[in-house]
Amino acid sequence: MLDKITIRGARTHNLKNIDLTLPRDKLIVITGLSGSGKSSLAFDTIYAEGQRRYVESLSAYARQFLSVMDKPDVDHIEGLSPAISIEQKSTSHNPRSTVGTVTEIYDYLRLLYARAGTPRCPQHGCDLEAQTVSQMVDATLSLPQGTKALLLAPVVRGRKGAHQ
Repeated sequence: MLDKITIRGARTHNLKNIDLTLPRDKLIVITGLSGSGKSSLAFDTIYAEGQRRYVESLSAYARQFLSVMDKPDVDHIEGLSPAISIEQKSTSHNPRSTVGTVTEIYDYLRLLYARAGTPRCPQHGCDLEAQTVSQMVDATLSLPQGTKALLLAPVVRGRKGAHQ
Protein backbone atom coordinates (compact mmCIF):
# COMPACT_ATOMS: atom_id res chain seq x y z
CA MET A 1 0.00 0.00 0.00
CA LEU A 2 1.33 3.41 -0.95
CA ASP A 3 1.92 5.97 1.78
CA LYS A 4 0.85 8.93 -0.35
CA ILE A 5 -1.72 10.06 -2.89
CA THR A 6 -0.11 11.37 -6.06
CA ILE A 7 -2.03 13.59 -8.47
CA ARG A 8 -0.53 14.67 -11.80
CA GLY A 9 -2.05 17.06 -14.32
CA ALA A 10 -5.35 17.89 -12.59
CA ARG A 11 -7.46 20.17 -14.79
CA THR A 12 -10.95 19.66 -13.35
CA HIS A 13 -12.97 22.89 -13.65
CA ASN A 14 -10.66 25.77 -12.74
CA LEU A 15 -7.60 23.70 -11.78
CA LYS A 16 -4.64 24.59 -14.01
CA ASN A 17 -2.76 21.32 -14.65
CA ILE A 18 -1.62 20.98 -11.01
CA ASP A 19 0.65 18.27 -9.60
CA LEU A 20 0.24 17.36 -5.96
CA THR A 21 1.41 14.75 -3.44
CA LEU A 22 -0.68 14.24 -0.30
CA PRO A 23 0.02 11.99 2.72
CA ARG A 24 -2.32 9.03 3.22
CA ASP A 25 -4.11 8.29 6.50
CA LYS A 26 -3.72 11.87 7.72
CA LEU A 27 -6.09 14.80 8.16
CA ILE A 28 -5.59 17.13 5.20
CA VAL A 29 -6.94 20.67 5.09
CA ILE A 30 -7.40 22.41 1.75
CA THR A 31 -7.66 26.19 2.08
CA GLY A 32 -7.67 29.08 -0.34
CA LEU A 33 -9.56 32.00 -1.77
CA SER A 34 -13.05 31.63 -3.15
CA GLY A 35 -12.81 30.18 -6.65
CA SER A 36 -9.26 28.89 -6.19
CA GLY A 37 -10.24 25.27 -6.84
CA LYS A 38 -10.59 23.78 -3.34
CA SER A 39 -13.86 21.99 -4.12
CA SER A 40 -12.67 21.10 -7.61
CA LEU A 41 -9.67 19.34 -6.08
CA ALA A 42 -11.38 17.73 -3.07
CA PHE A 43 -14.78 16.74 -4.46
CA ASP A 44 -14.58 16.80 -8.24
CA THR A 45 -11.10 15.26 -8.59
CA ILE A 46 -9.99 13.20 -5.55
CA TYR A 47 -13.41 12.05 -4.33
CA ALA A 48 -14.80 11.52 -7.83
CA GLU A 49 -11.87 9.32 -8.87
CA GLY A 50 -11.88 7.32 -5.62
CA GLN A 51 -15.62 6.72 -5.91
CA ARG A 52 -15.38 5.89 -9.63
CA ARG A 53 -12.66 3.30 -9.02
CA TYR A 54 -14.63 1.77 -6.18
CA VAL A 55 -17.78 1.42 -8.29
CA GLU A 56 -15.75 -0.06 -11.16
CA SER A 57 -14.40 -2.74 -8.79
CA LEU A 58 -17.92 -3.99 -8.02
CA SER A 59 -19.67 -6.72 -9.94
CA ALA A 60 -21.73 -5.81 -13.00
CA TYR A 61 -24.85 -6.71 -11.01
CA ALA A 62 -24.00 -4.26 -8.20
CA ARG A 63 -22.95 -1.52 -10.64
CA GLN A 64 -26.37 -1.47 -12.28
CA PHE A 65 -27.83 0.05 -9.09
CA LEU A 66 -25.20 2.80 -8.79
CA SER A 67 -24.50 5.81 -10.94
CA VAL A 68 -20.96 5.86 -12.32
CA MET A 69 -19.19 9.18 -11.89
CA ASP A 70 -17.40 10.75 -14.84
CA LYS A 71 -13.64 10.42 -14.87
CA PRO A 72 -12.13 13.71 -13.69
CA ASP A 73 -9.87 15.66 -16.06
CA VAL A 74 -6.55 14.46 -14.67
CA ASP A 75 -3.52 12.72 -16.18
CA HIS A 76 -2.75 10.37 -13.29
CA ILE A 77 -3.85 9.62 -9.72
CA GLU A 78 -2.39 6.84 -7.58
CA GLY A 79 -2.73 5.77 -3.96
CA LEU A 80 -6.49 6.32 -3.68
CA SER A 81 -8.80 4.20 -1.55
CA PRO A 82 -12.61 4.06 -1.78
CA ALA A 83 -13.89 7.44 -0.65
CA ILE A 84 -16.87 9.13 0.94
CA SER A 85 -17.46 12.85 1.01
CA ILE A 86 -19.46 15.03 3.36
CA GLU A 87 -20.18 18.57 2.28
CA GLN A 88 -20.47 21.28 4.89
CA LYS A 89 -23.93 22.17 3.59
CA SER A 90 -25.47 19.34 5.58
CA THR A 91 -29.23 18.91 5.78
CA SER A 92 -28.99 18.12 9.50
CA HIS A 93 -29.19 21.07 11.85
CA ASN A 94 -28.73 18.92 14.93
CA PRO A 95 -25.69 20.11 16.92
CA ARG A 96 -25.14 16.52 18.09
CA SER A 97 -24.66 15.21 14.53
CA THR A 98 -21.33 13.53 13.86
CA VAL A 99 -19.67 12.17 10.74
CA GLY A 100 -21.00 8.76 11.79
CA THR A 101 -24.61 9.89 12.13
CA VAL A 102 -24.62 12.07 9.00
CA THR A 103 -23.24 9.22 6.86
CA GLU A 104 -25.52 6.70 8.63
CA ILE A 105 -22.54 4.45 9.39
CA TYR A 106 -22.72 4.92 13.18
CA ASP A 107 -25.14 2.04 13.81
CA TYR A 108 -23.10 -0.33 11.64
CA LEU A 109 -19.87 0.57 13.43
CA ARG A 110 -21.56 0.13 16.80
CA LEU A 111 -22.73 -3.34 15.76
CA LEU A 112 -19.31 -4.23 14.39
CA TYR A 113 -17.53 -3.26 17.60
CA ALA A 114 -20.15 -4.94 19.80
CA ARG A 115 -20.30 -8.22 17.87
CA ALA A 116 -16.87 -8.66 16.31
CA GLY A 117 -14.77 -6.72 18.79
CA THR A 118 -13.08 -8.11 21.87
CA PRO A 119 -13.36 -5.89 24.96
CA ARG A 120 -10.05 -5.36 26.75
CA CYS A 121 -9.03 -3.91 30.08
CA PRO A 122 -7.72 -0.39 29.39
CA GLN A 123 -5.11 -0.69 32.17
CA HIS A 124 -3.78 -4.21 31.65
CA GLY A 125 -4.71 -5.03 28.04
CA CYS A 126 -6.17 -8.43 28.94
CA ASP A 127 -9.40 -9.68 27.36
CA LEU A 128 -12.61 -9.13 29.34
CA GLU A 129 -15.21 -11.87 29.41
CA ALA A 130 -18.76 -12.01 30.71
CA GLN A 131 -19.13 -13.83 34.02
CA THR A 132 -22.08 -15.36 35.80
CA VAL A 133 -22.95 -14.28 39.34
CA SER A 134 -21.53 -17.54 40.72
CA GLN A 135 -18.24 -17.00 38.84
CA MET A 136 -17.95 -13.50 40.32
CA VAL A 137 -18.68 -14.82 43.83
CA ASP A 138 -16.09 -17.61 43.42
CA ALA A 139 -13.46 -15.15 42.15
CA THR A 140 -14.14 -12.79 45.05
CA LEU A 141 -14.01 -15.58 47.66
CA SER A 142 -10.71 -16.83 46.22
CA LEU A 143 -9.00 -13.52 46.99
CA PRO A 144 -6.65 -13.51 49.99
CA GLN A 145 -8.30 -12.51 53.26
CA GLY A 146 -8.08 -8.77 53.88
CA THR A 147 -8.04 -7.87 50.17
CA LYS A 148 -9.94 -4.67 49.52
CA ALA A 149 -12.63 -4.82 46.84
CA LEU A 150 -14.77 -2.16 45.22
CA LEU A 151 -18.34 -3.16 44.41
CA LEU A 152 -20.15 -0.98 41.87
CA ALA A 153 -23.81 -1.27 40.92
CA PRO A 154 -26.25 1.01 39.10
CA VAL A 155 -28.78 2.90 41.19
CA VAL A 156 -32.27 2.95 39.68
CA ARG A 157 -34.08 6.25 40.17
CA GLY A 158 -37.33 7.57 38.82
CA ARG A 159 -38.68 4.22 37.62
CA LYS A 160 -41.74 2.45 38.90
CA GLY A 161 -41.44 -0.97 40.45
CA ALA A 162 -39.42 -2.76 43.09
CA HIS A 163 -35.67 -2.68 42.45
CA GLN A 164 -33.68 -4.98 44.68
